[in-house]
Order: sequence, then C-alpha cells, then structure tokens
Amino acid sequence: MQGQLDEAASAMEGEVIAGDSATRWQGALLDSRQVTGGELFFALRGAETDGHRFVERALEAGAAAAVVSQLVDCEGPIIRVRDGYEALHALTRSMRERAPQHLVGITGSAGKTTTKELLAAMLSERYRVARSPGNLNNTYGFPLALLGIDEDAEWMVAEMGMSEPGELGQVSRLGVPEVAVFTNVRPAHLEFFGSLRAVAQAKMELLEGLQPGGQVIANADDPEVMWIAGQHRGPVVTYGIESPEADVRAADIETSYPVGTRFRLLAGADGIAVEQWVELPLHGRYNVENFLAAAATALSLGVSGEEIAEAVRSVGPAPGRGQVHRLGEVTLVDDTYNANPSALVQALEAAASLPGDRHWAVLGDMLELGAAAPRFHREAGRAAVAAGFDPIYGVGELSRELVSAAAEAGASTDWWLTAEEAMAGLESPRAGDVVLVKGSRSIALGRVVRAMAQAEGETD
Repeated sequence: MQGQLDEAASAMEGEVIAGDSATRWQGALLDSRQVTGGELFFALRGAETDGHRFVERALEAGAAAAVVSQLVDCEGPIIRVRDGYEALHALTRSMRERAPQHLVGITGSAGKTTTKELLAAMLSERYRVARSPGNLNNTYGFPLALLGIDEDAEWMVAEMGMSEPGELGQVSRLGVPEVAVFTNVRPAHLEFFGSLRAVAQAKMELLEGLQPGGQVIANADDPEVMWIAGQHRGPVVTYGIESPEADVRAADIETSYPVGTRFRLLAGADGIAVEQWVELPLHGRYNVENFLAAAATALSLGVSGEEIAEAVRSVGPAPGRGQVHRLGEVTLVDDTYNANPSALVQALEAAASLPGDRHWAVLGDMLELGAAAPRFHREAGRAAVAAGFDPIYGVGELSRELVSAAAEAGASTDWWLTAEEAMAGLESPRAGDVVLVKGSRSIALGRVVRAMAQAEGETD
C-alpha cells in the first residue's frame, strides 16, 4: 500500500506538521530497526518502551514520515495524531477499501501459518496473491501486514490470531474477510480463557468482520470448530481426515521419505468432484490436516485439484514448525516455534513415523495452560513414551512433571531448567537417531537445535 502523507493524515484525522505533505509513503512499521526506506513509522507507546524515543532513528534510516502523538525534537516529516494505535487502525480501515480485492482470514490454535502458506501457493495458480508475513496476525501485526501488500493483489491470505477476548474481533473487522478458515480449537491460552469452549468463543470472533454471505471453511474432525460453524448462517465447507461426511477429505495417506506424505484428495463441496493424488513435502498427519484446510478453501474459490497438487510440490515448512534436518546420519526435527498439548502429540506422532534406530525428544514447557498445566505435562510425558521415544529430556520448570511421568512409564530421562543448561548436558546424537525438539517459544529450544546442527554439520 502507498499514498501521500496528506492522504494518510486525513485518514487518521491527523495533521502533517513537518515535511512535504505530498511525500509518498509505502508500508508501515513499528520497529525503527526494520526501516528500509519509504515506510510510515508509527511511534506507539508500550508497556516497556515508547516509540517516540526512536523517531529520529527511523527518519535517519529513511522512513517517509513518523506518526506521533506528542511533539518530538527532531528534523524530518512528521504526522501528528491524537492516538497512534487508533491512527494505525484508521489508516488500515481506509486502505482496506482500496485493496486487496478479496481476503481470506485464517484462525485456529495451531496450523495457521502452514495453512496460510499452502493456500497462498494454491491461489497463486490463478490469482495475484498477497500473504501476511511471518506471524503478523494481531491488532498490531495485521495492520502492518495489510499496509505492506501490493495494491494489485486480488486475494490476501492472512493469519488472524488472538491472546485475549475481543482481540480477534478487532482484527476481523479491520480485515473484512470474504472467507473465514477455522483450523482447530485446542487447549492453548487456557490461562486466559479457562475452558476449551471459551477458546472457541474467542475464535468465533473471526465471524464479526466476515462480509455478508461470506463463507466458512471448517474442520469437521474438530467438535469445537463445528460448533463455531453451526453459529454461521452462511455457506460452510467442511474438511477432515476422520469424518466421512466432510466435503473435502484425504484418503490412502502414506508416509514417504526423506520427508513428506502422499494421499488422495477427495472433494464434493458445492458440486465440485475431485479425486487427485497429492505429494506433500511436509511430514505428519497434522500437515495433511493443514493441507485440507487450504485445499477446501482453494477448491471453493475455483482452483482445480490438479493446480492444487502442483502448487504444493515446493512448499516447505516455516522455520521452527516441523522442519526436518539431516545431520549426517541423524534426523533432527525442529518444532520449536511453539507448543500446546495437542500440537505436541501430533509432533510426536509425526516424528515417530520417520525411520530411525532410536527416537528421542527434547521437550520444553508448554505455557499459558493455567491450573491444568501440570496435568497436561504429565500426559505429554506418557504420550512421548507411548509414541516410542526414549530417552526423553525436559527443559523448563513445568517439564519436571513431563519427565517424571515419562520415567514412571519406563523411559530414561533427564531435566534442565534452561536451554543453556540443556545444551551443556545433552548427549550427542548417534547415527540413526531421530531427535524431536519442541517447546513453547520462550523456552528458547531453537538454541538447542542450532547447537546440534552446528555440532553435527547440517547436510540439508
């Protein structure tokens, strides 16, 4: 997105108080370190810092202008607004009227990013597509994602997330999606929501901005998602692996190697009849589920089964989301982006399907689970043993429960409080080992992955 400073100021009910009002801007940022040239830098106040401290740095780096809510002592183009956060949303609403032509919003407890990447690849077979970068999916990130797209985009595929009630509704109303995709509702954020149904109610806020007559894509294998779909009065397309009544399904799922799955895509949604073999270069049954969410959406928007199969041939996992690394004769699965109980079980099952002489795991705390956290970690320890992992290592205070349960179930275990301690204490993998590393992001198990890769010498 781009425009003149005076146009942006008008949309935000602000005023260009310094610089040439005809100067053009393109994109927006909240972090002065990310300025490459031409962006609007929004100086927002946060709990730990104040963006006004970095206005001078942003302008020196080439920002087209700084959007401020207080006077700053520096030279360069300045737009003054009453409130920076509200101004960011006002500009987003204004620019959303210009582009993209259509928008898909994707939400769920897990799988949003992978589904987004798969769907963007599929729609690109027929349309000009923009996607939200990384995980820019909340009330701060989504506006930056939308303001950063090209205005000729026919479709935007956007993650829409939340961490508290009301947040997803705000994001949805900013994006005004034409299609709402619900991947799953899992025990995540229970510390803030209290129950699975409360999480589902928060996810349902995606419907608040859905255009009249908009379509819902729903996971038929997830009861909470189907509850959400039941609240929608418009068209619903379902997908699933287990549900025989789903509109879009996968059958004859085969694990392939080095990494991937092969299956038949079957669909009958809205009169669409599809039977197409798909080779997906992502391992694990859960990625077949993510594929189906994307495929159900793409088929409903006119993309053929053949185009879908071709589009996903080169789609790889996002960083830290089930990436499989070959370290000589060792297979390392990096699933360190985040963790919740259901996602951990899926990651265990997927890693267990990879061929190897021994499967072992480094598992970190799963956070934001509230009072049920100890129980979930004990269940995770037992699930790891049941999946065939031994030894099992825990990292983080809550993971004491995990390794205790794993030890009771017969696995050899060890535990460390921090990733740094784990890096010092972990054994070196042996030839033929499959190693899964997974935990919540703040446990920083990505450091363990990088240390292993460096020690073993990554080959691909």
